[in-house]
Parts: sequence; structure tokens; C-alpha cells
Amino acid sequence: MAAERPQTAGDPLARDLEGLDALDAPRREREAALRRLGRAAWPKLAAVGLGIACWQLLVWSGWRPDYVLPGPARVFAELGELLGTARFWAAVATTLRRAAGGFALAVAIGSAVGVAVTRSRLLRGAVGAFLGGLQSMPSIAWFPFAILIFQLSEAAILFVVVLGASPSIANGLIHGIDHVPTLLLRAGRVLGARGFASLWHVVLPAALPDYVAGLRQGWAFAWRSLMAGELLVIIESRPAIGSQLHFARELSDAPALIALMIVVLAIGILIEGLFFGSIERWICRQRGLVEVA
Repeated sequence: MAAERPQTAGDPLARDLEGLDALDAPRREREAALRRLGRAAWPKLAAVGLGIACWQLLVWSGWRPDYVLPGPARVFAELGELLGTARFWAAVATTLRRAAGGFALAVAIGSAVGVAVTRSRLLRGAVGAFLGGLQSMPSIAWFPFAILIFQLSEAAILFVVVLGASPSIANGLIHGIDHVPTLLLRAGRVLGARGFASLWHVVLPAALPDYVAGLRQGWAFAWRSLMAGELLVIIESRPAIGSQLHFARELSDAPALIALMIVVLAIGILIEGLFFGSIERWICRQRGLVEVA
């Protein structure tokens, strides 16, 4: 091998071939990326296809009349019409804005409560069990109280979204901090990390996986709470996905109702996969839990 290197370095043809190989490298990387994308996508597409096939078979069975349970073709045609209307996209924008605002506030409150509970035994004894109860309480049960306090307003929806999401976020952070290995804390103290420095540089990075799990669960609760809120709290000047679901039910418009349900499902899957899935993969790569291609 050592004898071949000088010969290759002095051969113009070999240098040209090496240049051509270098040009082929990005294409090989793209092909590998496409293969990975294909391997990740085909099980999901197969599951979607199987679900649609079962749906069509159920329609053909005559279990419910067509005006109650329409077939996939009719629903997807309705979905295509919805996607072409400005009111639908205004509703999506309103719903996503509410979801982002409520979840951001829940992250801030849940994180602050989680850190405070782990730093104080008094707060842990007073609030710890209460957080578990709040997490298990159905979000829909808060809406009569929220409407009583805030009337039919954005504040009522935001109130329930925050109450639905923040306990899960706080519990995820508490669980992560409680399970930080003692060895890491000792190593941090040896290196001079105490007080806030220990919390920021040692405890929170070690608790990050459980914290992200809490964020993911909190988002699921926030999204459910938001959909329930938009079904109950309808503001005329602000169309939303939930309010359109309500009107479709009132008008017995089954194709529009199922099409909007598909939209809700698709948004949830996209945010779960693109946002939280990306964060989880980044954490795994940083900790050496997966191979870096």
C-alpha cells in the first residue's frame, strides 16, 4: 500500500479518477439518505393504506348508511375542497397559534414548578401529589369553570390548555432530576459546579431525556385540550379547526367532519414526528446511543 501511494500521487490519470470519485460522493450520500427515508416511510404508508382499506370494507359492509359513514373517496374529495379555501387555512392558523402560545406558557410554568419542587422539600410535600392529580384530571372537566371565570374567550381556552399540559411537563422534569446519577453530581462538585452552576451544567443536561418525554406528553395533553376547547368555546370572528368540527356535526356533514378529523390527526403526527422526533434523535446522537451515519 505504501508503494502505491507515490505512484498514484504522480499519475495524472489517477488524480483525475480520484476527482471523479469525489464528485460521486455527494450523490452516494443522497442515495443513502433516500434509502433511509424510504425505509422509514414505507411502514407508515403501509399502515395508512391498511387503515383506508379497512375503512372502505366497513363502508361496503353497510354497517352505517353513506350519509353517516362516507367512503374514503368522498372524504378525500371533501378534504381537497377544504384545502382550497382561505377560511380553512385561517382556521388552521388560529388553531396552531393557540397551540403554540398555550404550549409555550405551559413549558414555562411546568419547568419553573418542576425545578422549584426538586429544590424544596416543603414544595415537594405540598405540590408533588397535587401535580399527579392534575395530570390525571380530564381537561374537559376544567371547561365549565374556565367559561365561568373567563366567559367564552381566548383566555378560557388558554387556561385549560396550560392546565392540561404543565403538570406533565413538571412531572417529567421532576422525574428526570430525581434520577440523575449521584456519580454525576459528585463529579460536578469536584469540578466546582455548585448551586445554580450544578443545576445548569450537570442536573438539567442529565435530566434532559425525561424532560423531553414530559414535553412530548405535555404537547399531547395540550393538543387534546385545545380541540376540546375549540369545540366548546366558539368565537365568531376567529374560525378554528375545532369550531369547524362543531359546525360540521351540527349540519350532519359527515364528509367534512371526517376530513377535519384527518387534519387534526395529520397535524398531531407532523408535530410529533418532525419536532419531538428530531429532538429525541439529536439527544440520542449526542449521547452516543445511535450510530451517526
